[in-house]
Amino acid sequence: MSAVVYDAGVLVAADRGERRTWADHKVRLELGIVPLAPAPVVAQVSRSPQQAQLRRFLAGCEVVSFGESDAHAAGRLLGLTKTADVVDAVVVATAVRHRGTILTSDPEDIDRLVRASGREVGVVAV
Repeated sequence: MSAVVYDAGVLVAADRGERRTWADHKVRLELGIVPLAPAPVVAQVSRSPQQAQLRRFLAGCEVVSFGESDAHAAGRLLGLTKTADVVDAVVVATAVRHRGTILTSDPEDIDRLVRASGREVGVVAV
């Protein structure tokens, strides 16, 4: 299996303790797949040090940094789609860079950005 990139919806579900999200995450880790969580996605959902569930979930992820080239890649996608959700664009840019599959609670917006990328990126609704 290729890399897996989590969007904000996955992290929110984990923070809420949704069993399916945790079970799927555990299976990935047991298979040796370390999910990717772009740093801007973490920023979007992190609100308090008391979010123990979120922090425990992220301990099993690689939080991917966000640099200048990533910013340009995300901005390019926003320009092509004439959309404004920077975090969605970062998720897609991360998946393109790592040849990953995106797990998202917002497949329509993500699909639009994926199509604009011109790359084959899997999108799985959760």
